[in-house]
Amino acid sequence: MNRPHIMLVAAASVAAINVAVAAPAAPGNKLEASNPFARESSLPFNYPAWDKIRNEHFAPAYAEGMRQQAAEIDAIANNKAAPTFDNTIVAMEKSGRLLNRVSGAFGTLSGSYTNDTLIALGKDLAPKLSQHGDAIRLNDKLFKRIETLYNKRASLKLDAESTYLLERYYDDFVRAGAKLSSADKAKLKDYNSQLAALQTQFAQNVLKESNASALVVDSRAELAGMSDKAIDAAAAEGKKRGLDGKFVIPVVNTTQQASLAVLTNRSTREKLLAASMARGSRGGEFDNRDVVLKITKLRAERAQLLGHPNFASYHLEDQTAQTTTAVNSLLAELAKPAVNNARKEAAEIQKMIDAEKGGFQAAAHDWAFYSDKVRAQRYAFDAGQLRPYFELNRVLIDGVFFAATKEYGITFKERKDLPGYNEDVRMFDVFDVDGKQLAIFTFDPYARSNKRGGAWANAWVAQSSLLGTKPVIANNLNIPKPAAGEPTLLTYDEVRTTFHEFGHALHGMFSDVKYPRFSGSRVPRDYVEFPSQVNEMWMAWPEVLANYAKHYQTGEPMPKELLDKVQASQQFNEGFRTTEYLAAALLDQAWHQLTPEQIPTDVLAFEADALKKAGVDFALVPPRYRTTYFSHTFAGGYSAGYYGYLWAEKLDADTVNWFKENGGLTRKNGDHFRKTLLSRGGTLDAMQMYRNFRGKDAVIQPLLERRGLTGN
Repeated sequence: MNRPHIMLVAAASVAAINVAVAAPAAPGNKLEASNPFARESSLPFNYPAWDKIRNEHFAPAYAEGMRQQAAEIDAIANNKAAPTFDNTIVAMEKSGRLLNRVSGAFGTLSGSYTNDTLIALGKDLAPKLSQHGDAIRLNDKLFKRIETLYNKRASLKLDAESTYLLERYYDDFVRAGAKLSSADKAKLKDYNSQLAALQTQFAQNVLKESNASALVVDSRAELAGMSDKAIDAAAAEGKKRGLDGKFVIPVVNTTQQASLAVLTNRSTREKLLAASMARGSRGGEFDNRDVVLKITKLRAERAQLLGHPNFASYHLEDQTAQTTTAVNSLLAELAKPAVNNARKEAAEIQKMIDAEKGGFQAAAHDWAFYSDKVRAQRYAFDAGQLRPYFELNRVLIDGVFFAATKEYGITFKERKDLPGYNEDVRMFDVFDVDGKQLAIFTFDPYARSNKRGGAWANAWVAQSSLLGTKPVIANNLNIPKPAAGEPTLLTYDEVRTTFHEFGHALHGMFSDVKYPRFSGSRVPRDYVEFPSQVNEMWMAWPEVLANYAKHYQTGEPMPKELLDKVQASQQFNEGFRTTEYLAAALLDQAWHQLTPEQIPTDVLAFEADALKKAGVDFALVPPRYRTTYFSHTFAGGYSAGYYGYLWAEKLDADTVNWFKENGGLTRKNGDHFRKTLLSRGGTLDAMQMYRNFRGKDAVIQPLLERRGLTGN
């Protein structure tokens, strides 16, 4: 299950979040002319001028951006003219453009290329941005104008997108507390300010703790099983950290670590997984346990203030799932068969250990190593055989781009003239079927110590016909960077992630909407992963695979017998994969379905009890994310929403069947998917959008079959 994509920063405006929208400098701009945020970028598509942006530019640009938007909102709220759609809703969509520019750039660097100055600024900004957002959403005069328009929307003769925008604004403001009393609004502002600071602290702790939790060993022998190049890289990492003679294995954000699949030294495997699982709960300045309790309690209190029994109920009301009952039902339906599958897989692993006379019972740190052996025995291949055929540039150009060209007719041309915030960032012009430029796509593939974990997509510039902006969309991965001159060879999962994230990029690049509020991936959280998951299907599509899966040294295509084995093993280890995901999704719900009075005092004890109650307390398969490093739910946009990957996968699996039933990778199919879904952004109800594409509601059977959960 891939890291979900868009982890949004604190709200910079009502209209857009983490989106850099181009705009001219507003009258009375108090920024110095030398500040690159004082005006829109002069680069193509308003691409950010990374070569000019410095740490010291952010604080004054944020201050001026908030000042400008506050003045714009004040003018709208106090307009003596009767409220109209244009002088209220459209005016709000156009507000905050400087603030959006700076927040888009800051969010990009904070996630991909941060430093101590930006980390400190992020802590300082979080409550200020929260207060700024509250001042807008809790403005009585402004809400009265919106409410007036909402109540007479049927007579306004608006087009469908404008009507839906008005309805969304009304709902957004009500959900943000616009109808609360003055006293309750004051409480709400306090909750929001505290939460903004705590969520920022949680995210920064996770990054710092990951660096602090790296595994350090004394000898090459302890890393037996890793390639010589990988061990050399570990030595170089040790030297970089001032640990000459030591070997350092950095820890990535998920519980399981990639090196566990190859390390032959069981003690090293045990230490590596233990370091991973202890993150955020081992004491010290980066311990997140107290932060978790504070966040959970504040969210629960805030939800009750807004009229909901708990935070999950509040959050889900605005998602396609709508209720905790619906989410609990889905997760419960899958938990038992998933764990049953995982137990069967564990039995196979134990047989392998016993056959080798290992003399021990399988543990979580043995799973990846021995499951690969089971796979090799059952299918006569191991995952390592695939990597020589998955060279990064070929995967991107001859795989991801090739599939997009076949499906949608778009083409790509790399350019070297645009600045990047790091030397590893690549830029591509994207051209539509008519030859006109559609977007700019950027690709940042490598892991860095100052880059958050996982993979994601975000919009540096979002498409909007109202603002005249065209998309600049970024993909971020966390692939280990090889030594200079060495090829970047991907794992099967890394190839899947590359296709997945590009699915998000397509969603942003194909956006064809008027209002920024609806651009690209501005859709319900439990729907946003759907288009990206669909794009994964092309990685193993025969025509696509044959075009990119070629040996990095010889250029020979992947042998058919190896491909056949890959296809035959698609459901292998699915019990593990589903169980570790479900465990995290169930934890997310367990924390967020608590009332304030139910908040525990012991984070790890609550976690263990929640997993047991849900029937997923299988020690060999720990959650994909444990509570104390679960950034999706405690720092990002997936709080009470991590189930969304599975919810979206139901739509994805059903859609994959549709493509297969209709001829697969064809322009006709791609054009239909683009027209009915990818181009529409958030301009209508998500499930209606799906029905417009599919002709009916999705069914769950394809998902169950994909994950091997039938007959359990």
